[in-house]
Amino acid sequence: MADIPPALTCFLCIKGSHSLLIMSSVSPDKRRKMESALNQLKKHTVVVADTGDFNAIEEYKPQDATTNPSLILAAAKMPAYQHLVDQAIKYGIAKGGTEDEQVANTMDKLFVSFGLEILKKVQAESPLRLSFDKEEMVAKALRIIALYEEAGIGKERVLIKLSELEEKHGVHCNMTLLFSFAQAVACAEAKVTLISPFVGRILDWHKESTGRKSYEPQEDPGVLSVTKIFNYYKKFGYSTVVMGASFRNTGQVKALAGCDLLTISPSLLAELIQDHSTVTEMLKVDKAKASDLEKIHLDEKDYRWQHNEDQMATEKLSDGIRKFAADAIKLETMIKEKMLNVKNGK
Repeated sequence: MADIPPALTCFLCIKGSHSLLIMSSVSPDKRRKMESALNQLKKHTVVVADTGDFNAIEEYKPQDATTNPSLILAAAKMPAYQHLVDQAIKYGIAKGGTEDEQVANTMDKLFVSFGLEILKKVQAESPLRLSFDKEEMVAKALRIIALYEEAGIGKERVLIKLSELEEKHGVHCNMTLLFSFAQAVACAEAKVTLISPFVGRILDWHKESTGRKSYEPQEDPGVLSVTKIFNYYKKFGYSTVVMGASFRNTGQVKALAGCDLLTISPSLLAELIQDHSTVTEMLKVDKAKASDLEKIHLDEKDYRWQHNEDQMATEKLSDGIRKFAADAIKLETMIKEKMLNVKNGK
């Protein structure tokens, strides 16, 4: 596995000295059978928890987590996290301005509050509705960075999730909603810190478009996409880190063992803990360097054309933006209602 930049030191630490003491007395073959698939996976890949639920994060003890508007919306509805919502609303009201400005400030504060509660390493979201407004998207990212700095978290420890390319002002970026090889190449050439190819959503599209009900892991379109991107990056020495995301089953996860990072939902993490089958490193740098991939360069017009030619990628990218934006709007509506209640003394 390639070295991970300092801004991405994120591991799922479950291993303990007690388990090591027990395992030291058994043979290597029995040890492998005793080890969970999750522990085996961690030998090849950095594992990240894909959730906004602090309780789930506490259960698996990760050093990093990923969130998105849908996860934050679900978490904000939970009684256990209402104190964060209340604190964010008070902050938004205190900042003043129009109702929309107060809601925007509340949303920013809420996302930062969840980030601070989750982990020492933070990934934050730039609103998906700003996907086509580069200047405002960067301005929003810088406002989020400023909120973290007010809380004592330096920008080197924050990774901003963006749906379009932008890595200026020294802000580390996670290019999310990645579906096409053209997107991956453009990100590498722009020296984006990290990309998140959506394995499961790629599979969803192919199942819907072909009518095929299932794919074996080695022929899974999402797995093949991430494998190609990983091989391309490693063969040509790009620094951008690959984090597979949006998994539908543990077979996809295990088929990408060796990828730089994999962000996995709590339900699949639980399955991997109960799974004691052998996990083999599937993605390797030496295999990547020996691949027959050829290096390509994309200017804007080439990128737009190649991405447009990928029907799955264009459909899933637009669908992803719409769905995340819709959940952000739902969260804003909930904030407005709660904010009105606070102002009316309820």
